[in-house]
Amino acid sequence: MTVTQLNQVSLKTAALISGFCLLIMVVAAPIAEMYAYPKLIVLGSLAETVETLSRHRNLFTICILRYLATFILDVVVAWSLYVLLKPVNAEVSLLTALFRIVYTVVALVALLNLVSVYRIVYGSTAFTLDNQSLHMQVANYLNAFKSQWYFGLVFFSLHLIVLGFLVIKSSYIPTVFGVLLIITGLGYSLTTFKPFLFPNTNIDFAAYTFYGEIIFMFWLLIKGWKLGYEETT
Repeated sequence: MTVTQLNQVSLKTAALISGFCLLIMVVAAPIAEMYAYPKLIVLGSLAETVETLSRHRNLFTICILRYLATFILDVVVAWSLYVLLKPVNAEVSLLTALFRIVYTVVALVALLNLVSVYRIVYGSTAFTLDNQSLHMQVANYLNAFKSQWYFGLVFFSLHLIVLGFLVIKSSYIPTVFGVLLIITGLGYSLTTFKPFLFPNTNIDFAAYTFYGEIIFMFWLLIKGWKLGYEETT
């Protein structure tokens, strides 16, 4: 097997690792973000939120672990996509990976706020449903989690935008996926900066553009097996 063939195999492996990791994330993240977390947080009522948290320890544990698994897989995806797009431009591909890693670090720091809530609610001997001081700490940590994570989405959007340009420049991934990734990245950017740029606009831009990375995931899983196949046969 030649060096060229080895590189082609690595591209296939990188594509499949990216695809499978993204697939796991597509399963894990929505359970945390769209099911577990909303069931624990009662909007507009701190008292009900604290009571709900105190009664659903297992659900809160699952929520934290799902977030954690997703963020860990973000690191793996950053690496595998770097390998996949390295032949296009090694330096820019590295930059793309670094943007996602920075996002992941910010997200993990944000997740520590939920860990702090967990310790207060289930580990503090002073915690009661009437302890207003601890309730305010819970509220501050919950707010910090979302605000810090959403700030990290700035770097995630940059990752997707630059990744999209690399895909467009590549000769082995269809251009349309690069365009979709750029649109997805712009959607995350607009959602993050909406409070500053469009304070009176009640639109979650990312909710309409998030599909780009998911469609790319399916291509990686379906077509990733064939990357370099023609040259190795």
